[in-house]
Amino acid sequence: MAFDHIIIGSGINGLVAAAMLALKGDRVLVLEREARFGGCLRTEEITAPGFHHDVMAATWVLFMTSPAGAVLGPHLARHGFDYCHAAAPTAVVRPDGSSLVLTMDGARNVANFNALAPGDGDRHAADVAGIAADAPFLFALLGGNLWSWATAKLLLGQVRKRGLRGLAAWMGTALAPARGWLEAHYQSPLVQALWAPWVLHTGLTPEASYSAQMGKVIAFALEAAGAPVVKGGSGAAVRAFQALIEEKGGVLRAGADVEEITVADGRVTGVRLVGGERILSKSVLASVAPGQLYDRLLPGVNLPDDRAAAAKFRHGRGNFQLHYALDAVPEWLSPGLEDVALIHLSDGIDAVSKSSNEAERGMLPATPTICVGQPSRLDPSRCPEGKAVLWLQIPDAPRVIKGDASGEIEGRDWDAVREAFADRIERILARHIKGFDKIKLARRAYSPSDLKAMNVNLVGGDPYGGHCGLDQFFIWRPFAHSTNGEGLVRGLIHIGASTHPGPGLGGGSGFNAAKRLGA
Repeated sequence: MAFDHIIIGSGINGLVAAAMLALKGDRVLVLEREARFGGCLRTEEITAPGFHHDVMAATWVLFMTSPAGAVLGPHLARHGFDYCHAAAPTAVVRPDGSSLVLTMDGARNVANFNALAPGDGDRHAADVAGIAADAPFLFALLGGNLWSWATAKLLLGQVRKRGLRGLAAWMGTALAPARGWLEAHYQSPLVQALWAPWVLHTGLTPEASYSAQMGKVIAFALEAAGAPVVKGGSGAAVRAFQALIEEKGGVLRAGADVEEITVADGRVTGVRLVGGERILSKSVLASVAPGQLYDRLLPGVNLPDDRAAAAKFRHGRGNFQLHYALDAVPEWLSPGLEDVALIHLSDGIDAVSKSSNEAERGMLPATPTICVGQPSRLDPSRCPEGKAVLWLQIPDAPRVIKGDASGEIEGRDWDAVREAFADRIERILARHIKGFDKIKLARRAYSPSDLKAMNVNLVGGDPYGGHCGLDQFFIWRPFAHSTNGEGLVRGLIHIGASTHPGPGLGGGSGFNAAKRLGA
């Protein structure tokens, strides 16, 4: 059987593209090399029976607020897709126990920030209002097809609105690093500490260009939309996508490893699976890392520029995941944290900068930046009544270990040091939760190498599809000569976190590709 479109990979971008094209009425086939669908979207009982953990991706605010979410949300809801929310999306706790909670009540946040330092709340309101005012232009740049007449018209409209120098000034301000933004505009160390860790979740650091803008976008999104999880876990979202695609006549096959994208006369003809099976299609959407696409899936195709660029493509820091099954709901020693969706344990800008720099140099951070999710507080179905689940993400782990910044952990292999590094993280966590050792039932750690083993596109455990610095982002993602994921092979579209608009659960590259195909 021939298909209109073959999608390689069943992560968020592959699922979004497949659902959009299936709704259009096209014949769609999704091929997943692993035994289960979803890529980084998986919910499993990895600690103890009855405790359901989102092994990797967990927070869905980007999808909920995205164009893909707006189009697909009502269809997915018919198949059980639903969000669970918390009134307080995020908070920070410093080593001394001081803490600050962000709520979805803007006036309350302004009052709380001003109480810490006069003017900090007003500055927060101005930052959020600035993102809201620029939203049509800004989010088109962050998520749309950049090489398009629509973007050109948008830029011309901004020139008319701001003037050429005004637009240049806006872009220059948007390139500022988070350190400059936070230190220049906020006096309270707690307010600075609240936002500093968030830049790591965009694949950046406090010193990276445009990290300030991304920090402001996150502040706007969290205050406006929260930090929702999917009821039943991210795996439930995958099942909803699967049901929708199949309802519209699409086909999904797990355990189907593509060995080659077949090409004739410069045009895609389909794919050949490991084992020799050939499947015909007039287009292929490949949600893979550049190394997979150019080193493995396109053998014999004359693409010297793409192959050379893929060889130089840089991946970012690794990710470390740590999951706990608890015998009781955690009692935080700092007040007001019991119902917060995502809590960072960090001392502030310098601590985030230090830990991320250590990881980038191949060192195990002495004091890693820790993000603690409390999904069972939002969604009680994740565990037995009276129990709890904790989801920990450490976004500054080295891909390749060269040493330990503290000089305490021996070994250069993740399999050898994983539990010792998890112990370091647990000691920090336990300082903030009353009687943690007494309520801990079980834990499960995943190192960058473990994550890579589960998903071949997480190169070195990098969850962001590649380094997200300016030279590998926007119109330069993944390569300086990239154009909306399309190149010399007609009918082939490169999608996924390695392409614009980059990582996260927004599904942007899959959505954009489907729209270009008429969805």
